[in-house]
Amino acid sequence: MLSARELKVFYGVIQGLKGVDIEVNDREIVTLIGSNGAGKTSTLHGIVNLVRSSGQVRFLNEDISRRQTHQIVRRGLALVPEGRHIFTNLTIEENLRMGAYHNQAAFASLRDKMFALFPRLKERRNQMAGTMSGGEQQMLAIARALMGEPVLLMLDEPSLGLAPRIVGELFATIEQLRNENITILLVEQNASAALRIADRAYVLENGKTVLSGPAREMLDNPEIKRMYLGG
Repeated sequence: MLSARELKVFYGVIQGLKGVDIEVNDREIVTLIGSNGAGKTSTLHGIVNLVRSSGQVRFLNEDISRRQTHQIVRRGLALVPEGRHIFTNLTIEENLRMGAYHNQAAFASLRDKMFALFPRLKERRNQMAGTMSGGEQQMLAIARALMGEPVLLMLDEPSLGLAPRIVGELFATIEQLRNENITILLVEQNASAALRIADRAYVLENGKTVLSGPAREMLDNPEIKRMYLGG
């Protein structure tokens, strides 16, 4: 479904990625793990052209390397950024409407699907988004992205700052999305939790891909345990 070859990202004169190679297959959960500054977020931003980049990115058998971000989103690739970035001064329902900005005709049915997936959003549909808890805001950020009916959803640090109980609910939802035929590319500091639900994983260091393989094997890898899992 998605592949990146020799993906490099630049922030002015600073090179954030030095050549990342990844693949994501249909209906997989693939996770990127690595220390802070390894290039995980830069990889996601490079894929959707939010930053200056080079290399080749293919999505659904099309080269999207030079596509504008809004064109990539319309093709069915959505990003939930780190920090959620919801519209705090809009209600929950208004946030969802913004997520369906290019598909307003299907807004009501898509909204009802999101309310079924996240019942707490339905209970608070008229509440200002900025007054919700961190966990509820993360649910809204995911729901808003899903309003665009993506086939591939990229999640950047979705568990950041959330209570352990909410993290468990969140990861159960991510697994449910995969069961509903949505492919997931997940960046997550909680490497242990990510590897437990993922099919495959890539390890990034200093802006490059240094290791890849089945997620279960990564969990048992002594070096991965030592560096990323606290073991």
